[in-house]
Order: sequence, then C-alpha cells, then structure tokens
Amino acid sequence: MSFASPPTTLARPTGLRLLASRTFVAGAVLTGLVLLTAVMSLVWTPYDITRLVVADRMQPPSFAHWLGTDHLGRDILSMIMLGARTSIAVALVAVGIGVGIGVPLGAYAAARGGFVDEALMRFNDLVFAFPSLVSAIMITAIFGPGAVNAIIAIGIFNIPVFARVARAGALSIWPREFILAARAAGKSDIRITAEHILPNIAGLLLVQASIQFALGILAEAGLSYVGLGAQPPMPSWGRMLYDAQTVMLVAPWLAVFPGTAIMATVLGLNMMGDGIADALDPRARGRR
Repeated sequence: MSFASPPTTLARPTGLRLLASRTFVAGAVLTGLVLLTAVMSLVWTPYDITRLVVADRMQPPSFAHWLGTDHLGRDILSMIMLGARTSIAVALVAVGIGVGIGVPLGAYAAARGGFVDEALMRFNDLVFAFPSLVSAIMITAIFGPGAVNAIIAIGIFNIPVFARVARAGALSIWPREFILAARAAGKSDIRITAEHILPNIAGLLLVQASIQFALGILAEAGLSYVGLGAQPPMPSWGRMLYDAQTVMLVAPWLAVFPGTAIMATVLGLNMMGDGIADALDPRARGRR
C-alpha cells in the first residue's frame, strides 16, 4: 500500500488560499484588465494613431474621445491601449532574460560552492552595480535608442537579481535530508537541481518575477521618458508623459491617464506578488 499523496493535494490548498486572498484577487483583476487591454489592441483600437488630426488636438475627454486627444490630435485611449502592449512586451522579455540566465547561474553557484560560487557572485555584484538606466545609456551610445535596447538593458539588470534569489533559495535547500538521500542514490548535482532544488524554489522565483515585472514596467516608462526606450511612432506610456509635461496646465489629462495606467499596472503586479508570498508562507496564512 502506498501512502504517497497525489500532487493535487498540495496544489489545491495553495490555489484556494490565493483565491481567498483579497490582495491577490484585487491585483489579479488590475493586472488582468491591463493584459486584456494589451491583447485587445492587437485587433482593435478606437482610432488609428498614425492619423494626425490637428484640428482635434488637445480635446478634453468626450463621447467621441473618452480620454481626450493629445497635442497631435491622436486618441489617448488608443495610445494607452497600444502603450500597454509595448510596456508588457518589454517587461516580459526582460524578465525572461533575467530568469533564463540568472536562475541557472544562481543555482549553479549554489551547487558548486567554493571558488566558482565566489567568482560568479562577484561578477554578479559587478553587473548589479550598473542600474538599468546607466546600462541603457551605454547600449544606446553604441547601438542607438529603441525598444530592443531597452529590453537588453532591463534584462541585464534582472540577471543578478534572479541569480541572487535562486542562489539564496538553493542554499537553503541543499542541506536538507531529501537532498542528502538523492546524493546517496547517486544523482548528480545537475539532476538534483532540476528535480529537487528548482521545484522547491519555484514559488520564491514566481514572487520575484512579479516584482521584477512591475519594475520592468517602471523602467521601460522611465527609459522612454528620457528618449532611450520605444521610439515614435511606437506608443509608450513614458513617452506620453514626456510629451505631456509642457502642456500640463492646459491639458492635464495627457499626463493623468498614462500615469494612472502605469500606477494601476505596477500596483496590480505588486499586490499579486504579495498575495502569492502570503499563500506560500505558512506564517502568513492567518493574516488575510
């Protein structure tokens, strides 16, 4: 007779705790609305933003233009929808770069230890010393501004973050008895990492990914604001804020709506991360 529990018995309580968390649900709703907006922009927007209607410039919100128009007569709602797609794509790929490179580096450093661990972590600190904005400036000086270079800059900044998290999580797992049993069974360090270490730190990495996703949205907006991110005619929330800064007194909606979009997206992702962290932390189960 086997006394092993089916895998679903562990996943189901965690899922129920997530659904019971008001923080997670609220964050998921906000994030879902932004994702829905980005997906919808692939097939439909209220107006074509490539058409400049100067006669309609800086119109306040109305039935024709729900969020008003900008200084070139473009519909703000359409630009926010397309800007959501740009921001999410940049942040998603940048986080993917961080996970794809940083997690293996951190896990490998924890598995090998000694000189390899020390060398990788010092190199990790060297990369971490350059913020994404500084990296973007250096990359732009060589290759020119653009969304691709923004992705590279933010992705490079994410690598040491995920390497540190993966290493710290892995180091807490390696001394445990089931890892010693796996070693006694003749499993290699790579196999142990793949079969035991990574599954046990997946929740930790998921929480960090939600945080870095939110920071990626902010970083993309910041880089676009200073002209190093997405370039016209590609819409960007940060670029919209830059264009609005000179007309704030006469057309405040030009800054309010893209700023609200950035705030809602970052808030939703952070709330989701908090909800996931609480669901995975036994000490936090009674707080929400």
